[in-house]
Order: sequence, then C-alpha cells, then structure tokens
Amino acid sequence: MSAIKESVDIARRPEDVFTYVTNPAHLPEWQESIVSVRPVGDAPLTVGSRVVVTRRIGRREIPMTTEVTELDPPRSWRFDGVDGPIRGHVKGTIEPIAEGERSRLTLSLDFEEHGIGRVIGPLVMRPHARKEMPQDELTLKRLLEGGA
Repeated sequence: MSAIKESVDIARRPEDVFTYVTNPAHLPEWQESIVSVRPVGDAPLTVGSRVVVTRRIGRREIPMTTEVTELDPPRSWRFDGVDGPIRGHVKGTIEPIAEGERSRLTLSLDFEEHGIGRVIGPLVMRPHARKEMPQDELTLKRLLEGGA
C-alpha cells in the first residue's frame, strides 16, 4: 500500500517548526492518539536515538519503539518503528516559503506489517492514520502559530 501523505503551511520559520516537531516530548501535544513518550537513554536526540511511543488505538494502549534514522535540520527527518506487528515509518520535510518566514510541513507515513499486523494494519491502523493525520497537522499549526 502507498504512504499516507499530508501537508500544512505554518506561519513560522523552518527552524522553529523543525525544533518543535522533532522533539519527542512535544508529540502528545499535537498527535491525538499519543498517550506518552519515553526516551530510551539520556543522550540528546540524534540519529540512532530511540523513544518508546505509546498510542491509544481504540481502547488499547500500544507501546512502540521508534528510532531516529535521519535528522537534517531544518529540512527533514525520519523516525522508523523497530518493533511490534505494525511499524510506522514517518518522513517529515519542511520547505521554506514566503522568503523563509513560513514553512510547508509534509509528513509521509507508511507501515511495515508483520504477523497479525498484516490483518490489523489495513483494517485498523491505516484508516485511523488517514483520519488523524490531517487533524494532527492542524493542531500543530494552531500550536505553532499561537492559536487557542
């Protein structure tokens, strides 16, 4: 199946957007299904860093370990799931617009499904992500632009 891809324009500089979206501590603030995020280790975020992200899917809370596999400030990053039956792969890019005073954020999400994930992914995760991603980006836009 193809990746889910969504974009949003944000009235903030690319550096500001990048710093916020790549900080795992901020994920629960703008992603509806995230319950908690816990870094693995104490080192600053860099390629190879891992975080455990717990998401609420339906009535279940599911922890997933994610690894930072790309970090190119302020242009792009990639976080890849490394465990579980459904492993999310998120690629983010930020394009400067309006002479660098605004940003276009594009998120691309795909899944790698293993075992029971081959059944759950197409039936649950993909539809859930297709519905949630545009709303998450609008929440992020409101937060970064200072809206209520």
